[in-house]
Amino acid sequence: MNHSKVVSRDEWLAERKQHLSKEKEFTRLRDKLSAERRELPWVKVEKNYLFDGPGRKETLADLFGGRSQLIVYHFMFGPEWEQGCPSCSFLSDHIDGSVVHLAHRDVTFVVVSRAPLPKIEAFKKRMGWRFKWVSSYGSDFNFDYHVSFTKDAMTKGKVYYNYDMNEFPSDEGPGISVFCKDGSSDIFHTYSAYARGLDILVGAYNYLDLVPKGRDEAELPWTMAWVRHHDKYGD
Repeated sequence: MNHSKVVSRDEWLAERKQHLSKEKEFTRLRDKLSAERRELPWVKVEKNYLFDGPGRKETLADLFGGRSQLIVYHFMFGPEWEQGCPSCSFLSDHIDGSVVHLAHRDVTFVVVSRAPLPKIEAFKKRMGWRFKWVSSYGSDFNFDYHVSFTKDAMTKGKVYYNYDMNEFPSDEGPGISVFCKDGSSDIFHTYSAYARGLDILVGAYNYLDLVPKGRDEAELPWTMAWVRHHDKYGD
């Protein structure tokens, strides 16, 4: 740990208040950015997607669960994988506590992966999660929202992810997509985010940003190399 300078309480308070002014500026900028996000144009969803849900097939409209707003987390879990991505699992550890509150703001939260439903259900049980998780196996959904990549695309060296052509280490990527359903039951895609755009969903990172060591990832081989499934830390 880099030891910061040690000062008197009065000196600390002066520097803390100076930093507070920057934090307040950041909060105002974030509010402004969020307002601009809500004003982005929408795209009508014309394709009929079908998902394997617990006990039945479900359409995208079904996933709304009677509400007008839907958040989909694209969880990295490919059809051939034996378990879900550790980093997506890290994020997903933060979901269950939010679902009931989102429901009371007209928002349904659903997780979607391409893994077959039996694999999803087994992994979900292992992790102890309660949120709704459906399979898009056999659907174009993941490909259309740019979180799954064909073998042909992977062989070309770059895939379309996070709104640009990028090298990517996996045929599955993380992301979040938002949809809205109007009074005529038409569905619209309003927003998607990927990569660092998902940071805000990881509460543990927000806590780590408060402490002296921060996320402490600079010397790791990759950003989230330290992350494990919560039942695999060994303690």
